[in-house]
Amino acid sequence: MNYQGEPVYVGRDYGGRELELSAELCGAYRDALEANDSLYPDYVPGLLLHSECFEDLSWYLANLYGNLHARQQWEIYRAVAPGTRVTTRAFIADRYRKRDRDYVVKETWVLDSEGRLVNRGITHQSFLAETQAEGMVVDRGREKKAGRSFEQTDTGLRSFEPLERLVDERMCMAFSGPDLNYHTNAEEARKLGFPDIVVQGMMSTCFLSEMLTHEFGLGWLEGGRMDVRLVNVLWGNETLVTGGQVVSEAPEAGRRRLQFNLWADKNDGTRVTVGSGSALID
Repeated sequence: MNYQGEPVYVGRDYGGRELELSAELCGAYRDALEANDSLYPDYVPGLLLHSECFEDLSWYLANLYGNLHARQQWEIYRAVAPGTRVTTRAFIADRYRKRDRDYVVKETWVLDSEGRLVNRGITHQSFLAETQAEGMVVDRGREKKAGRSFEQTDTGLRSFEPLERLVDERMCMAFSGPDLNYHTNAEEARKLGFPDIVVQGMMSTCFLSEMLTHEFGLGWLEGGRMDVRLVNVLWGNETLVTGGQVVSEAPEAGRRRLQFNLWADKNDGTRVTVGSGSALID
């Protein structure tokens, strides 16, 4: 297709790559997140390729100043063992404007050697609509302003055991390095309009996935769903606490699918991530 004009258009294909979900790759993931679920000697983490969409950044808009990960959706279809070879594929699924930001939505597939879908990620990245190259885009005071509490109704049903982590600079580098960037280095963050390290948004979705792996085991790795908004910035050296609560359940092919609310908060109660998900149980 000979497309004239804006190069990031709906339907643009970004190809992918072939790789092995090696024991070394799994180990690096577990080290970065301090993840130690008992399933991992036999299965890879559900979000092992959490940042595959960022392997090629040519889908980003030109104005990188103040860009933020806004929303993330995950669908997990198949539990696979370490050593499995997979192919990835990515394309632009949507673009839209909301208030003062342009959003680009990249969809990324991971397929096994037989062409079966292992998981599907949909990443909403936001960019300032008007060019800005100085000043703070998001400061530490924004999360305390009215309208940024993002509370959810208490259903009174089963709650999940929370996962708590201090996301220090070592963890940021292990997860988002080895390069210096605004997810690993405060000086690089200031160049893009942020006062400190911006913890990568994928990290909170991975922590939620780890909580759900602990809760549901293969019921998460063979049929999990997640749709979350990244509503406040987690800064480097802050503590994140995940949470979830069952909302309802319904039969599905001889099993039951539990629907639940999801969230991740700082230890002062500031909500960082909020949304919903589901998993299968026998």
